[in-house]
Amino acid sequence: MPEIDVIVVGCGAAGLSAAVAAQQNGAKVIVLERAPIEERGGNTRYTGSWLRMKSVDEVSDDFIEHFALNAGGYLDPSLVHETSKDRSNWPPNLRAMSFADPEVVATFAEEAPKTLRWLQGFGVRFEKLEVPFLTSVQPRMAPHGGGFALVEALATEFEKNGGVIHYNTAAQSLIQNDDGAVIGIRATGPRNKPLEFRGKSVILGCGGFEGNAEMMTRYIGPRSLFFRSMSKGCHYNKGEGIAMALAIGAAPCGDFGSWHASPSDPRSDRAGPSIYIYPQGILVNQHGQRFVDEGPGPTDETYESVTREINAQPGGIAYAILDTTVAQVKHPGSVVRSEVPPYQADTLPGLAEQLKIPADALEATVAAYNKACASDANGRYNEADMDGLSTKGIAPRKSNWARPIKAPPYIAYPIVSSMVLTFGGLRVTPQSRVVNQQGDEIPGLYAAGETMGLYYRNYTGATSVLKGLVFGRIAGIDSAESLRG
Repeated sequence: MPEIDVIVVGCGAAGLSAAVAAQQNGAKVIVLERAPIEERGGNTRYTGSWLRMKSVDEVSDDFIEHFALNAGGYLDPSLVHETSKDRSNWPPNLRAMSFADPEVVATFAEEAPKTLRWLQGFGVRFEKLEVPFLTSVQPRMAPHGGGFALVEALATEFEKNGGVIHYNTAAQSLIQNDDGAVIGIRATGPRNKPLEFRGKSVILGCGGFEGNAEMMTRYIGPRSLFFRSMSKGCHYNKGEGIAMALAIGAAPCGDFGSWHASPSDPRSDRAGPSIYIYPQGILVNQHGQRFVDEGPGPTDETYESVTREINAQPGGIAYAILDTTVAQVKHPGSVVRSEVPPYQADTLPGLAEQLKIPADALEATVAAYNKACASDANGRYNEADMDGLSTKGIAPRKSNWARPIKAPPYIAYPIVSSMVLTFGGLRVTPQSRVVNQQGDEIPGLYAAGETMGLYYRNYTGATSVLKGLVFGRIAGIDSAESLRG
């Protein structure tokens, strides 16, 4: 086997960014990819790759603040105070602690514009998304052609300059030398053939554990059975990158018991068949009952919490009940991304029969909701902004867009929680170096993208692909520079 400097695991945004950046800085790089060539790229391949940025040169106004508000649980104030000191003076338990490291977040925000400019050098074009949601508080951008364009641009650049991608090859465990440095990977190739790759460093950019039923149940719980995967790419993310690093003492980071939830149509064949139209009506469970505030705030900031409530319902499913007034929505493509038509009926009992939910319960729920709506709803209703049009005297309350459902035909969309990405991963430094449970860096080991943990409670929207791009590039540069240092 030719001499290898850097072994990259994963061929999505994180892995390919790492591979190209290391290669550009003089390293000899190979990539290990579980998928076949026609499905390379993991989740990145199938996503729109939305980016939480105002322009190529500016992240959103709330970028750092959102991470700070979702940095972990009730953190020990005495330890949090220590983060104001120079990192070299942090106590070991703080360096290994699971929370959203403010220096990692600051590096993320600082390096995002540089990373997008870097990608433009490979022909990637970015465009502003004018209406990503009917109601949004933060801007979104995306590469023209989505995640597929990112994968193809980076893979083409890597292979053009002599890089080799080993497809159908799954990393299994890390190889260390006597000093504890990571120097290689044991892997499994086609037909269960054991393989071994030796180098000077390893970069783990192989996603989370969405495709591993055992890890999903262990960390997130038995209700993960009800998840629909965001895309076929999820099934290639088996969590070995995280597991093999934890096995040699790496520190965990991120919320292992949570996930990025998005409301999706379980009937659809598409990747990411999101259903964001539910604030225009009500959500009912299999018993025909409401269970959540359907309009708590801007859709881009609240859909995840609503979707988690859907997952908590019987069977992990709910139904968005609407009437013909939804035809007035100005940007239907931003609220329904499923190709499957909704259920439709001229009467509520007829709709209930199709949904296989109790007709009397659905009629009673809609009647109670309509009674609780303001009498001047049609005059005040504003789909594009929070209109404060709320229900009165009913629980749960609907805080915005509370308009009666009374204009047949009635329609319904089934909604389940999609599994977009897992939150739990590895603790890293701002240089993307993995640290161990003692707070020391593990020489030769890096993590980027979903394999590094950063999210807690609420996902900072439109940052997962960006995180892979940014920290993959950082890991690639640092690993190559370490060869000279």
